[in-house]
Amino acid sequence: MGQGMTQGDLHRPKGDTIMATSVKEIMTPNPITLQASSTVTQAAEAMKQHDVGNVLVLEKDGALRGIVTDRDIVIRDVAERKNPEKTTLEDICSAELTTADVDDSIDSVVAKMREKALRRMPVVQKGKAVGIVSIGDLALDRDARSALADISGAPPSR
Repeated sequence: MGQGMTQGDLHRPKGDTIMATSVKEIMTPNPITLQASSTVTQAAEAMKQHDVGNVLVLEKDGALRGIVTDRDIVIRDVAERKNPEKTTLEDICSAELTTADVDDSIDSVVAKMREKALRRMPVVQKGKAVGIVSIGDLALDRDARSALADISGAPPSR
């Protein structure tokens, strides 16, 4: 460390901005959730209504079952010529779910996302979904001047 630097300065970009240290500081809270028995059409409608690209899939007891993205709908339903009115989220959601805990460090979340090549990760607290973190959230926190941060912070296209 350079003269006058503290451990906290290692995680601070030039200027006055202080970066988050835990995922709860950068996650999007209150993610859109649907039951596993919901249809793909219901998921697409929820994504449109809330202007998001994913929904978290819950079991009847509220436990997190998986995640469905707009890409999953295209690849696992439309391209397979399934009927989105009859296909359930249980049928197309990601089977192996990787999650972050609200108290996980940003560095550990980045490592998990990098290892599994994830763009989004549900955030849980005591087993319940409380948020979602994306690579865009990480980009905005770590380098607000990056191209990914610019794209992530821009209004959605219509």
